[in-house]
Amino acid sequence: RLQRHRGLLQQCRRRQGRIQHVETPGLGRSSLRRLLTAFGEPRAIFERGPADWSRIIGPQGAQALGRPPEQLEALLEQTRLWLKEDGRRSLLLLGDPDYPQALLETADPPLLMYLWGQRDLLRRPMLAIVGSRNASVQGRQNASAFAAHLGGAGFTIVSGLALGIDGAAHEGALGSAGSTIAVVATGLDQVYPRRHLALAGRIAAEGLLLSEHPLGT
Repeated sequence: RLQRHRGLLQQCRRRQGRIQHVETPGLGRSSLRRLLTAFGEPRAIFERGPADWSRIIGPQGAQALGRPPEQLEALLEQTRLWLKEDGRRSLLLLGDPDYPQALLETADPPLLMYLWGQRDLLRRPMLAIVGSRNASVQGRQNASAFAAHLGGAGFTIVSGLALGIDGAAHEGALGSAGSTIAVVATGLDQVYPRRHLALAGRIAAEGLLLSEHPLGT
């Protein structure tokens, strides 16, 4: 089992190890999960050597792990500064106590996610509302109304910050008891589409922005 130590989340060495794992070319999440299962937290993996790694992920994987990714130090520094700028920003690691159980049960859960906003929303009942980027006016109105009603009933509405139905769902859920989570396909220092810059700011303040992609993506 993966070790679960909430206090270690704040330690830069653990962050550094997990970021290096995720950003290492030639290593997929399946290989990384096998390493974590075998050795525990990332720091323990790097205290081992290529021979131990090779037993778990094979010689090619061990060779890849032994080469620090290009720009790793720059990414680590960028991430430290980003976290320091706002107390509502954090990292969520596979194995942390508040990692969403439903996501943990999928075939390929992310090892590391970047959060900005109300982290406690991850513990609430969630419903996803997604749909066309080229939605009709009626479609956007329906999405917003459903999100507002379900949010008022205590469900956290999850969507993808895209144009159309996604944006309407976020708008409807903001201000409700359940609020909203935006799962985005960029780093959290970017907003796409740019038209949703203000909406992303509101979600960071009242809900939660979430991404598995490193800053700069």
